Amino acid sequence: MTRTQPSASPTPSRAWRAIAALMFSLVLAPVAMADEPTANASTPAAAAAPANTAAAPAADGSTPVANAPADAPAAADPSVEALVEDTTLGMAHDLSPWGMYKNADIVVKIVMIGLAIASIITWTIWIAKGFELMGAKRRLRGEIAQLKKSASLKEASDLSNKEGTLAHTLVHDALEEMRLSTNAREKEGIKERVAFRLERLVAASGRNMSSGTGVLATIGSTAPFVGLFGTVWGIMNSFIGIAKTQTTNLAVVAPGIAEALLATALGLVAAIPAVVIYNVFARSIAGYKAQVSDASAQVLLLVSRDLDHQGSERAAPHMVKVG
Repeated sequence: MTRTQPSASPTPSRAWRAIAALMFSLVLAPVAMADEPTANASTPAAAAAPANTAAAPAADGSTPVANAPADAPAAADPSVEALVEDTTLGMAHDLSPWGMYKNADIVVKIVMIGLAIASIITWTIWIAKGFELMGAKRRLRGEIAQLKKSASLKEASDLSNKEGTLAHTLVHDALEEMRLSTNAREKEGIKERVAFRLERLVAASGRNMSSGTGVLATIGSTAPFVGLFGTVWGIMNSFIGIAKTQTTNLAVVAPGIAEALLATALGLVAAIPAVVIYNVFARSIAGYKAQVSDASAQVLLLVSRDLDHQGSERAAPHMVKVG
């Protein structure tokens, strides 16, 4: 009779050792995974420790084959590489005004160039109009002094014989009106016509002196908005770049925003001097118009004096001597 050989079953001690090794490997696995990013690449034993620890003996005592070699190099973290690359790009930006201009968008560049031209125009008008206004005021003071010394229009015409001066224009317009009104008998009508012509000359001289100041008002009122447009456009492009690169690193975002804000700074640089210079010229031109009005009043005074003298000369032959 043939005996049936009983199947070999693992002893209780070997089963308990397998269970203990499995539980021990499960406990050490999270610790090994947490320490893996900071492990030194020069110590392969530290990198191989989790794999050796995780390999537990089988129930029959055989050792399982590892899925990957223990000494395989760890893969580089892509987030760290992106951070280093973004930082390098941010440090490569030239944050000087000229560097920010070169790196700006084409629309922002056009805005900056326009504001720079507006600023140049402002300072050119300030220099040219300032010298013109000072020279006109100085000449007019001397002409008013000459008109005050004159006793008649004829004498004032001889003193102000230089063509192109304001006194010469006022005196000769008054003489022309008196010549045209020679046969008129109403002195008040002659005075009104002369006063009207002098008033038009005063208004024309004020308009001529105010020419060019309107550009200052335009620059002062529109330059901040033009700069703001460049800033909005630049910031919009910066946000588009953030969306494309999918990073909010300050070193990458800051240069684009700085380039956009440079447009607003240039707008203020162009607008503030334009407003200040315009207000200064407005007061100076008002003073010049007052001086022109004084010269016109002196000419009208000479006209009234000459008319009174002419009236007395006409009345003298009709006087009858009594006695």
